[in-house]
Amino acid sequence: MYKDLFSCTGKLAIVTGGCGLLGKEIVRGLHEFGATVYIADICVDEADKLTKDKNIHYIHFDITLESSVNYCLDKILLAHDKVDILVNSAYPKMEDWGTKFEQIPYNSWKSNVNDHLGGYFLCCQKVAEHMKKRHGGSIINLSSIYGVVAPDFFIYEGTDMTMPAAYSAIKGGIIAFTKYLASYYANSNVRANVISPGGIYNNQSPSFVKKYSLRTPLGRMGTPNDIVGAAIFLASDASSYITGHNLIVDGGWTAW
Repeated sequence: MYKDLFSCTGKLAIVTGGCGLLGKEIVRGLHEFGATVYIADICVDEADKLTKDKNIHYIHFDITLESSVNYCLDKILLAHDKVDILVNSAYPKMEDWGTKFEQIPYNSWKSNVNDHLGGYFLCCQKVAEHMKKRHGGSIINLSSIYGVVAPDFFIYEGTDMTMPAAYSAIKGGIIAFTKYLASYYANSNVRANVISPGGIYNNQSPSFVKKYSLRTPLGRMGTPNDIVGAAIFLASDASSYITGHNLIVDGGWTAW
């Protein structure tokens, strides 16, 4: 009765930022659970490895450009006439992303918020309207624990890392925006949920990794694989009665 609960067989999925650290593993996970997956990204390096399977496709996609979003989504819809799953994992940012708060130029703030949060808006607006016509679909937006709680700046001391102010604003906005979508499209059986990862290991400095791990109940940073299960759950019928939810995957960081 329940063996196919997490199946994505026969579903068409789009993963924006599908070549990224988290995106590529979500692509693999959705594919392994039966979905046909489109990697929508400006990067092609990882796409070459992922698209060796006939059910994983790549489309050059820039989430910061309305023309690119519309062209790519129209092209996918023309080819398949449906989108069942949208995962927004793209992570656009300006070159001065790591600037300290007091030195952030206003234009940089505006560009970062518009490109990232605005890009998610564009994708959701177009795909949700298509899902509405088909009376069903699952939208999953990637946020962060820093959209829920403030950064702990102690863990960045002694490194050249910081947590940009725009990141918290964007990720908090994504959570609120997704709840809006969940309510707005509920009558059309279109579900919208958020995954908020904690810190993901990506060869950060040893001092940062140590401090982060000590600050986390499970005693380690997350890995991309830790996020895949949450994505499969929210994409599949296993979560058919869940919408407007922010699924925090953080090793217990926000529990303390």
